[in-house]
Amino acid sequence: MMKHFEKTIETKDIFNGKVIHVTHDTVELENGKTAMREVVGHPGGVCVAALTEQNELLFVRQFRYPYKEILLELPAGKLEKGQDPLENGKRELLEETGAVGRQYMTLGKLYPSPGYCGEIIHMYFCRVDHFERQNLDEDEFLDVERIPLEKAVQMVLNGELPDAKTQAAVLKCAMLLSSPVPEL
Repeated sequence: MMKHFEKTIETKDIFNGKVIHVTHDTVELENGKTAMREVVGHPGGVCVAALTEQNELLFVRQFRYPYKEILLELPAGKLEKGQDPLENGKRELLEETGAVGRQYMTLGKLYPSPGYCGEIIHMYFCRVDHFERQNLDEDEFLDVERIPLEKAVQMVLNGELPDAKTQAAVLKCAMLLSSPVPEL
């Protein structure tokens, strides 16, 4: 089996923003030829599938500027530099929904666009323990909704939840809960 690789020869910074960093890289391919790669660096993200006692997932409905539309997503956020993804997820869940979770379980990592972006989204599942006060960021406007897990799965299958992290986490939750319960 051939070992695939690309060796970075040169990196040119194109843009350094608040959230992303863009580079234009020259790479050497495994056949010795060179190619150009445009790479978006991103600190990563976290998303939490929080299930209530009534088997409802907590969702947030918010405007997403790149698409110019309102999306329904699981609570999520950008990773803060140096912070543990799980702790970041707990904070985002509380800030966006007011929920405090228990029995957290990892649902793995998601690479949303591996062809050009280095973002990694860490996904978690938890049970909702109780609710406290929602604490949105100054520039954050959203509505919290509760959707039964079974309906959320159907929404994914019907194309009503186009967000990749939401689709993956909803389907993983449904699969985990339909099989023998794993140790939490």
